Amino acid sequence: MGPIGTRVRGSAVSILLVGLSHHSAPVALLESVAVAEADRDALTENLISGSHVDEAMIVTTCNRVEVYAAVEAFHPALDDVVGLLSRHSGLSADELSRHLYVRYSESAAEHLFSVASGLDSMVVGEQQIIGQIRTAYQSASDIGAAGTTLHRLAQQALHVGKRVHTETGIDSAGSSVVSVALDRAAEILAEGAAPGTTGSPSRRLDGRRAVVLGAGAMGGLAVAHLGRAGIAHIDVTNRTPERADRLSEIARDAGTPASAFPMEDLADGIAAADILFTCTGAVGAVVTLGDVHTAIARRGPGRPLVICDLGMPRDVDPSVSGLPGVTVLGIEELNADPATSAAAADADAARTIVDTELAAYTQAERMAGVGPLIGQLRGRGGQVVAAEMRRLDSRLPDLDDRVRDEVANTVRRVVDKLLHPPTVRFKELAAQPDGENLAAVVRTLFDLDSADRLDATSVDEEAS
Repeated sequence: MGPIGTRVRGSAVSILLVGLSHHSAPVALLESVAVAEADRDALTENLISGSHVDEAMIVTTCNRVEVYAAVEAFHPALDDVVGLLSRHSGLSADELSRHLYVRYSESAAEHLFSVASGLDSMVVGEQQIIGQIRTAYQSASDIGAAGTTLHRLAQQALHVGKRVHTETGIDSAGSSVVSVALDRAAEILAEGAAPGTTGSPSRRLDGRRAVVLGAGAMGGLAVAHLGRAGIAHIDVTNRTPERADRLSEIARDAGTPASAFPMEDLADGIAAADILFTCTGAVGAVVTLGDVHTAIARRGPGRPLVICDLGMPRDVDPSVSGLPGVTVLGIEELNADPATSAAAADADAARTIVDTELAAYTQAERMAGVGPLIGQLRGRGGQVVAAEMRRLDSRLPDLDDRVRDEVANTVRRVVDKLLHPPTVRFKELAAQPDGENLAAVVRTLFDLDSADRLDATSVDEEAS
């Protein structure tokens, strides 16, 4: 499949994506690569100042940094982007490369559409990313770093995201998982409670304590659900203490007693808790067997602990589930719950929309990409007409002006009629996945790579 994008003088401009997110990198590395709003413009300008990147846009959130670039050559542009991220983060290119993902052409567009739809977020369906993509594009546009290629990509991504959130219920997908986890946790704790303790999750959580590990979007959902369920107290911890403080403050403002504690005191926090919600986005276990084992030793006998591991990948060491009195609810198990089936259906519907819109975008990009080539083809025909008329003038200098004009119009009509069917068919075929190969054939057959360099003399020679 050929690259999609704008064609300029025979070269295909396509989209290159280089990024890292909570799916590919540990939190510490993400924090090193994070791009502050104040730095984004300077980094973008630095990237397009080289000779390998024509346009650039940097999408940055708390859980991802992604560079979208319009390029003509894949490898040199990739080196430029990785080099930029390396210099910005202070990490070596080799260390970065172990955690980067790279997408090109249609695959890059598909990724951005999925991101805009909330399908790639830590909390599936979250809408904040749409505004972040809009801000990224606007910033690039304001400094002249976003041209027609990124304009079409960004506008289509925003359209896809809006359509997904309007036509599906994906907004509630993440919330559904948290709600199911909380209901299951309440049931498990009720089984170990005193006889007669039944009722709604809020009644069963009276007097209970919870620890929320991770202060991102999923952590915020967990705090909100725990508060509505009547939890007695929430302890929040996070790698960045300021974010833990902020989330605990939000809980207190909502009427739920809450406090923050440092990550190194995790075992102490778990020892005092009945429920642990964790979703950090880290790569590798954050809650270790040693943490939970230490916590259990400090708890009263027979007191159950429910751990809701909502991390992707998982935050909790798998061996923790073998400890007595500990129940680990993983994201796979929670997604399999019948109560989340509607959310799963919405995610499937969102993916269908992404696929449909991607196909339309790809087809439009291929057709737009041949526009300059068709212009060259028609220009080539115009050059031939002009050369033939000069040749006629040299042989019949006394030709009547009215006759000359009629001859010129006749020649133009002949050229136009000859070019019209292949031009129309070319547009149709160029929209197909192998359209790039057809474009190369047309360019070669009509010698269009050199057409813009042909002067009147060379055309006259061809026409003689």
